[in-house]
Formats: sequence, C-alpha cells, structure tokens
Amino acid sequence: MTLKKRIFLLFFLSAFIPFISIFSISSYTIDSIFVNKINDGIRSNLQQVTSSLENSITNLNHVTQQLSYRGTLGKKLDEVLKPSSNIIELIEARDELKNELNVVTFTNPNIGLTLYYFQKEGATQFANFPIKDRFSPESLPVLFKSYGITCYGPHISMNRFNDQLVLSAMRKVQLPQRDDVYIYVESGFRLTQDILGYNQYQGALSHLILNGEGKIVYSEIPEVMKVGENFSTLSKGAAKDGIARDYHWFKEDSTQNWSVISVISQAKYQQEKNQWLLQILLVALFFLGFTVFLAWLLWKMVYKPLSLFHSEINGMSQNPQKTGSQTRTQIPEFDFLLGEFSNMQHQIGDLFKEVQQKEKIRADLEVEKLLYQINPHFLMNTLDTVHWLAVMNGQGEIDKLVQSLNKLLYYNLGKLGQVSTMKEEIEALRQYLILQQIRYDFEFDVRISADDQVLQIPVPRFILQPLVENSLYHGLSDEGFIQIEVTLAKTLNILIQDNGAGMTEEAIQRLLSNRIAEHKKVGMGIGLNYVHRMLRAQYGDQAQLVIESELGTGTSILLILPIKGEDVRG
Repeated sequence: MTLKKRIFLLFFLSAFIPFISIFSISSYTIDSIFVNKINDGIRSNLQQVTSSLENSITNLNHVTQQLSYRGTLGKKLDEVLKPSSNIIELIEARDELKNELNVVTFTNPNIGLTLYYFQKEGATQFANFPIKDRFSPESLPVLFKSYGITCYGPHISMNRFNDQLVLSAMRKVQLPQRDDVYIYVESGFRLTQDILGYNQYQGALSHLILNGEGKIVYSEIPEVMKVGENFSTLSKGAAKDGIARDYHWFKEDSTQNWSVISVISQAKYQQEKNQWLLQILLVALFFLGFTVFLAWLLWKMVYKPLSLFHSEINGMSQNPQKTGSQTRTQIPEFDFLLGEFSNMQHQIGDLFKEVQQKEKIRADLEVEKLLYQINPHFLMNTLDTVHWLAVMNGQGEIDKLVQSLNKLLYYNLGKLGQVSTMKEEIEALRQYLILQQIRYDFEFDVRISADDQVLQIPVPRFILQPLVENSLYHGLSDEGFIQIEVTLAKTLNILIQDNGAGMTEEAIQRLLSNRIAEHKKVGMGIGLNYVHRMLRAQYGDQAQLVIESELGTGTSILLILPIKGEDVRG
C-alpha cells in the first residue's frame, strides 16, 4: 500500500473502531431505554384512557339508577303512565317529570342525550334533545351487561344535532305496570372523543375497545382491525402486549369486564429510535469527514516534503553540481533533513568539481606530454636527410628544409600556449607537407581552401596534421591529391579528402582506439587517437569526427567543431 492509503486507513481505523465499539455497546442500552420509555408512556396513556372511560361508564350507571323506578324520577314516571281521567293532573305530572329530567342533566355536565324508551311501541318520550329519525338500541355495540344495565361502546350519538362519539347505557325502569320501559343515557358532548383523543404521541396511537368476550366493539383503525373481529386470534395468546399486523399493541383490562387496547405502527414505534440512529449516523458521517480531512491534512504535511525531496533528488541526478534549494516546509524535522540534504549536495558538487579539475589537469598533462613528445625516429631521419642533402645538393635546399623543420619544431615545442588559431594550424600543416615532400621526393597535390572568417577561430593544436598524415600513409601515390576545406556555418567544418587506397572499417576503428601512432617511425607520433581524445577533452559530445573510406577509392574525414564564445582551453 502507498503511504497515502496507509495514512487514510490508520486514521479511519483509529477514529471508527472506538466509535463503533461505543456505538455497539450503547446501542443495546439506548434501545432498552427507548423501549422502556415508549412502553411506559403508552401504558400510562392507556391507563389514563381506561380510567376515564370507567369513570364515564360509572357516571352513566349512577344516572340510570337515579332515573329508574327506584329513583325519584322513576316513581314520577309511573304516576305519569297510570291511567287518569284528570287531564290537568296528567299534564302537570308530565311537566314536573320533564323539569326533574332537565335538572338532572343540567347538574351533570357529563350527560348528554337522555330519554325513556318504550320497547313494545318502539317509541321514546321525555328526551332532552331531539333524536334521530329512528331510535334503535339493538344496533349499538354492546360493551357489557350487568345487573340490568347494558353499556354500549363508543358510537355516534342518537342526538340529531350531535355526530360525536358517545358512550351510552340503557337500564330497565321496572315499573309495576310495565316491564318494557328503559332509561337511555348518553355521555356528554365530546366527552368520549376527548377521552379517546387523549394521546401524548400526537396521533400516533390508536385505540381498540374490546367487550368481555374479546371482540372488537370499537376500532380507530378499521382498515386493519375491524369491529366484530376477535382480538384474541390476533394477539396469539399474549396477555398484555405484542405485535399484530405490523402494529405494537398494549392492553389494559377494566374491572367492568371490558378492555382498552392502544396500538401503534412499528414505524411510529421505532420513530424515536430511528431519529436517534439518524443522529448517530450524522455524527458518524461528520467524524468520517473530519477524519478524512485530518488524513488529507497529514498527507499534505508529508507529501509536500516528499515532493520537495523528490525534486531535489531528480535535480541532483540530472545536475550533480546543482546546489540545494532554499525552499522550506515550516516543519522543523523535515527542514533539518532538507538542510542536511542541501549540505550533502554542496559536498557532492564540490567533489564533482574536484574530480573534474583533477581529470582536466590529467588530460592537460597527457595532451601536453603528447605535444612535447616528438618522435625520435622522425628527428633522426630528418637530420639524416639534412646531412645527405648537404652533401648532394647546395645550401639553398638545405636552408629550405631547415627553415621548415625549424618552424614546425617551434610550433610544436614553442611557448605559444596550447590554444592556436586556424591560421596557425594551416601554416604548421604547410611546413609539415614541405618536409614530407622533400624527404620522400614524390609529388602529391595538397589543396587547402579556408574562408577568411575562420582564420582567427581558436582550435586545439595539431588537429589537421594527424588527419593529413593519415592520408599520406594510407596508399597515396604520386598522382594523389589531398583536398582540405575549412568552412564556417553554425559550426566549424573541416573536410579532408584524398584519392588514396582507402581503409577498412576495422582499420579506422584501430586507428581511433590505438593510443600509439601506427606510423610512429615515419610521422610525428601524433595519431588519430590523439585527435579523437583531444576533441572529447575539449568539446565533449559537441564535436564530431566522421571518417568514411572505400578501398581503392579514397578516404573522407569530416571534423565538426562547435564555435565557442570564448577561447578553447586545453
């Protein structure tokens, strides 16, 4: 793995292993807390609803007892129903009964519609409110029956002007004359709806009311749990709570032999926990983003010095003498390393300079040695020639020979320095050719042409003589010629051509690589290898020496030298 990936992985693990561990440990605890909190809240709400419904039913029971035969109003009802010939007394009794009924309902605000129901006739009398078109208690959901009273579960009121949910109770009046008279009482306006609407979960809870047999007599979610359905089949035998049809349910039994069940969908049940999980997820994402940011920041802190080190190393590999950069990272440890690396660069640069200087001195000494080393055979042969010419000819020929030899020796051994000009190099070549023509007494044509602008260009000593000497000693006959052209373009171009016997490629390579001149016994001892090494020492890879030769045709040598802005130094 790369350093970048390792940094990101380590930061990720260091941040999220503790976080995941804490989350895993706390998740169970938080889950228990939420479950207990939700369950306790729902049960508290359920108990409150059950208690309110019990109180309402108890109140209905008390009112029906008061309005039955054993109560005051029940006895007055018996008097009203007795046959009487006195119409005035009958009217007064009916009015008194109505007034008493109004007093009872007025003094009890939790009572709504109140009336007497005559079952045989299917008629109602003494209702305190107008009733709907047809009064049919048989259609109402029975909650329980006990001691002559029938209590009905929540249903729409029989009051013509009230469509709210109500609880109701109906009790037989048990008159001496008739046994089909009942008192019917409903709970007050909005009382039942307010009780069932009591919900601290803002509508998330729904209610079911079961009768003593476990059947649903009221349902706020009829699309899921219908009225008349037996809840015991849904609860699967659970007593107090459970899950049915993706709803959590909680049951509270009443002492009046009925039950209230609160149900809440699993989505709502898990909502608070899911909100907590969402918050934890957001915190985790924040930590992830923050961790990635820290990893990126650390990576940048490491990457910048590494890039700087890489740049410095590349620069040193391309140019060993390059000095270190002054760029700093503002990190003391890396700046210290950069400082040490810069010192190392300076030391390496100094070593390179020292080695180059030593190599240059060594090359200069070797070149100087070559310059001052004249072939003894050449001197002996030349002096021998001078001797015989003095004997055979006259002073003029000897004088010419001696002058040429003197000029050549002066050019070779004189204190003119190691740098020469192209004009001086051509003049020395002319003196050398005069000596060679006199020594061997054969005719060959040497043509030298040079542009005027090249004459003062500085060149190393003895770069023409070895090239011309090569042509002389490789098959040049009396009818031979040597053509020397010195031209100036972007470079200094020296072309030497002859029509001699030519050379093989192996012979050319041997001349270039042999540090001892092949024709030492007859030449000046300066061979092509000297020229080749001189060019490398003076110009490096900027100079070119191209030799092309064909056996029986001749040889062509092209020397290409760069033109420097300053003198060429040996």
